Amino acid sequence: MTQQQPQHSSRSKPLQTLVGLGLVVLSLLLAWGASSVSSEAGYGGVGPNFFPWVISIAVLVCGVLCVVQAQTGGFRDLEEGSGDPRAHWKGFVWVSAGLLLNALLITTLGFILSCALCFVLAVRGFKSSEGELDLRLQAWIKDSAIGIAVAAPVYWMFTQLLAINLPGLTNTGWL
Repeated sequence: MTQQQPQHSSRSKPLQTLVGLGLVVLSLLLAWGASSVSSEAGYGGVGPNFFPWVISIAVLVCGVLCVVQAQTGGFRDLEEGSGDPRAHWKGFVWVSAGLLLNALLITTLGFILSCALCFVLAVRGFKSSEGELDLRLQAWIKDSAIGIAVAAPVYWMFTQLLAINLPGLTNTGWL
């Protein structure tokens, strides 16, 4: 039995090259950000900019390797995608709204409520992509409760156990 090579469409080589170039650009942005971080060595002998530089270099290497791979025949052993052939834009909008609202409201609503809101909207997006979007009040309440049940212990662990400040709704450190 012979193994069949995946058939790449005529669009895949430019798209694969674009993915690699996107990673290269991302690495340059990360390096630019790392250059603004202090390089003073801490107690471990490395400064706070060490890991940002490591990450930016690793992403650069991955990006260059992706470009080389795309230009020399395309990504090898690339399996056929398991999802829909086209993006589900409604789901993308729900998830994006959750992320953007989380970033926008975290200092106003606090970590727990803004993360719970992000969770609720992300669930709407994923359910929408499966064709099971439920906009009933019960679903919103259930997902809100789950979001709070996930976000609250994370918040408490960071603020109470690790003494890391996260935006709260009150100044008590518990909400």
